[in-house]
Amino acid sequence: MSQKISNVSEILNELIAFPVLGGESNLSIIHWIKNYISDFDIDAQLVYSKDKMKASLHCRIGPAVDGGIILSGHTDVVPVEGQDWKTPPFELTDGNDGKLYGRGTCDMKGFVACCLSLLPSLTKANLVKPIYFAFSYDEEIGCLAAPELILHLQKYYKETPKFAIIGEPSMMQTIIGHKGICLYDTYVNGSAGHSSGILKEVSAIHESARLIIWLEEKMKSYVTAGHLDHRFTPPHSSIHVGKINSGIAANVIADKAHFSWDARVIPKDSLPEIIEDFKTYCGERERELQTRFPSFKITTIEQHPPVPPLDTNNDAEIVKILQEINNNHTIGTVAYAAEAGQFSEAGIQSIICGPGSIDQAHRANEYIDKTELDLCISMLTKLIQLNSD
Repeated sequence: MSQKISNVSEILNELIAFPVLGGESNLSIIHWIKNYISDFDIDAQLVYSKDKMKASLHCRIGPAVDGGIILSGHTDVVPVEGQDWKTPPFELTDGNDGKLYGRGTCDMKGFVACCLSLLPSLTKANLVKPIYFAFSYDEEIGCLAAPELILHLQKYYKETPKFAIIGEPSMMQTIIGHKGICLYDTYVNGSAGHSSGILKEVSAIHESARLIIWLEEKMKSYVTAGHLDHRFTPPHSSIHVGKINSGIAANVIADKAHFSWDARVIPKDSLPEIIEDFKTYCGERERELQTRFPSFKITTIEQHPPVPPLDTNNDAEIVKILQEINNNHTIGTVAYAAEAGQFSEAGIQSIICGPGSIDQAHRANEYIDKTELDLCISMLTKLIQLNSD
């Protein structure tokens, strides 16, 4: 296989052809990657999900010594249904405009392809510090696999990796911060009845409205208290209700309601604190209204575990390394969440730096500029040189 595929575009062409969406089995693409790596006599480890239908991958190139660097990406992409694509989304298309089109070109199979294309150079280099690949699944539905992948990687190798570059699209800027995120579903169980008896019954809609207002006021309280980080846009934590379902008619008191919401926090704020305060308020409402309707209940279910924020210092060693090997010396932050915060939480100095623009991700006619791939290859080539004797 390695004899047939010689450059990043050819590898990207293969990766784009796997239409693996977040939540679906990724075994097809992860086995292809494992086989490709094996062609270079590198032993890649698979970290399977409990149902064995998905797997992450990690491998080490170089000596088993402390201080290595992890290159990390994810193998899943977002859906294309309902989008107006001008080219087949799961076929890499050269637009003859300097751009390569296809789902995942920038988010983030372009970075994975860059990593794989450097295996010939990596295996020939006299590395004094190891370089690891770590590729996950289900990033697009909540960064679900990264914690187990990181834990397995840390336990499998006797040495300790020190750094991680997560190749999310950043236009090759060094990203030192991203917000944390959690997503929740809240269910309210009230009592049905004629609308004229609103003060006798417990409307699930009215109570949902109170909870939603509480969430909005909680967000505003952080701003009022000066919890601001102007590296981000917006510079504050946000709490947002995006969906609500309830009711059967205007003159019927709704006995059930369900709303979905998310919280995105700057590094100085705490996701667990928001959740705990919200649940405390819900408990207060339950105690008050159960005197009217004993079965009144508020249940909040976590859609996926909270993803921690990333907050790497400007003067961290990983940032200095990127300043040395990367032609783009811009340092910034992003509002989206990523696996970088999970690597950082595990004690690994982490940044985001990858080819392509997040503005092209998750939309029709996703593309990556060929020059971005070239810049990424250049950076990774310098990383190999920096880690070689």
